[in-house]
Amino acid sequence: ELAGLSCAHAIAKEFDSVKSQRALVICGPGNNGGDGLVLSKHLSLMKFVPSIYYPKRTDKPLYNNLVNQCKMMGIEFLTACPENADNYNLIVDALFGFSFKPPVRDSFADIMELMYATKTPICSIDIPSGWDVEKGPSAEKSINPHMLISLTAPKLCARDFKGIHYLGGRFVPQALADKYQLNLPDYEGTELCIKINGS
Repeated sequence: ELAGLSCAHAIAKEFDSVKSQRALVICGPGNNGGDGLVLSKHLSLMKFVPSIYYPKRTDKPLYNNLVNQCKMMGIEFLTACPENADNYNLIVDALFGFSFKPPVRDSFADIMELMYATKTPICSIDIPSGWDVEKGPSAEKSINPHMLISLTAPKLCARDFKGIHYLGGRFVPQALADKYQLNLPDYEGTELCIKINGS
């Protein structure tokens, strides 16, 4: 919940919610997809209009409850991969997280192709889907997100990211940050996210 909320705040800072922007939120089967479901709820409350594409659902109570919460809020779940993203102002990439190991499975090929081809801005959660968590983008074919929201701490692959970069998730106890020498920046006031770089 805290990770998804911090992502929604970061997105709202960069995309004007007053315009009721349409967001395509692509959710994967793991924790990254759970973050996508949570941020969809909060974007909806911030006057965005999210639509969720969740091609491979996780049949566990936590995820099922998040789906039900989104449905109760009137958020649309797409039954098929969109042919293009021209009708959306933003794509939220919550498909694969840091545990992703290439190659991309066939069941996700269509949605990855959409992200490869689109000119709609992409905001990736934690790492861009398809990137190696340490080595970064593939030499053959990779998405190039407009915005990245790292959770807890930036992953090594963030060194190869040149766009708008936020850190989200103000929930790491200081003792844990000290133990792993995370050197996290200070969040201002009551902020849940912090902009690391990008204009």
